[in-house]
Amino acid sequence: MTETVGSSPIPCKIALVGAGGMILEHGRAFAAVPGVELVGITNRTRSKAEDMAKELGVPKVFDSIEEMWQETGADLLVMAVYETAILEIAKECFSHPWSVFMEKPVGLDYAEAKAVAEAAAAAGTKAWVGLNRRALASTNAVLKDLSDDPGPRYIHVQDQQSLETARIIGHADEVVKNWMYANSIHLVDYLMALGRGKVTKVEPLVPWSFENPTIVLAKVEFDSGDIGLYEAIWNGPGPWACTVSTPRRRWEMKPLEAARFQNADERILHEVEIGAADTDYKPGFLVQAQRVIEAWNGQDNEAPTLEDALQTTELVAKIYQTS
Repeated sequence: MTETVGSSPIPCKIALVGAGGMILEHGRAFAAVPGVELVGITNRTRSKAEDMAKELGVPKVFDSIEEMWQETGADLLVMAVYETAILEIAKECFSHPWSVFMEKPVGLDYAEAKAVAEAAAAAGTKAWVGLNRRALASTNAVLKDLSDDPGPRYIHVQDQQSLETARIIGHADEVVKNWMYANSIHLVDYLMALGRGKVTKVEPLVPWSFENPTIVLAKVEFDSGDIGLYEAIWNGPGPWACTVSTPRRRWEMKPLEAARFQNADERILHEVEIGAADTDYKPGFLVQAQRVIEAWNGQDNEAPTLEDALQTTELVAKIYQTS
């Protein structure tokens, strides 16, 4: 998947910031890409970084991002940190001349996400973001099929969230308050991935209420003529699901990792076989890592950029009428 010199992939040295579950999954995925070498890790709690280094086979643990840059000269930094630390750590990461891959969200809220994007632009940093739903085999089956279908698309996204669950699992108050940025971005990004063109209008049909979170409905219009409906059930049962309908065919991802289609004038769903990449690794992570390495090599690919993530974050803000 990477650019080659002779018969060997161009090597990419990767450093890691963070020591949670996401760094583990990203580390596993990137390490599986030909030409990639994990060279270092740092985290505010050194003992956690040491444990993660053992888990991933990373040769050295560092006490700071600065020290890690000076000793490794890594090509790509993979960053996955807690939401309240994103802006501060991102700015520190951007101060060095490596490229950066960030786990979503890219800020505690839209204002922070803009500040992160501005900091990357000021530093001239190439940055990509882990919008891994775009790399699922199911999503790519849908996109491949729809690529030569000129018909208008109706995209229906179903989300389910709970502020109480976020509190119970120990999230800070400011993260709970902005839970749609931390978690609903998984679903909102389907609108950006599947809708063609630019968003021209966002119409909240049932608005968000932090004091009384129940149902959120919003209509999203694109300049291509595509239409999206975002539906979120807060504090109640509901699926994470996405359907895309055209006059020719209806696609259903429910669960998101599965893809089925229904042709016009049919009543049956046709199953699409999903490969091992989404079962051997966290769904979407292996293909996502391959795309990021291709992007780092300067190849045209579909790795979501920081600008892509900012557009999705802006859509979250408009749907939930927050900042």
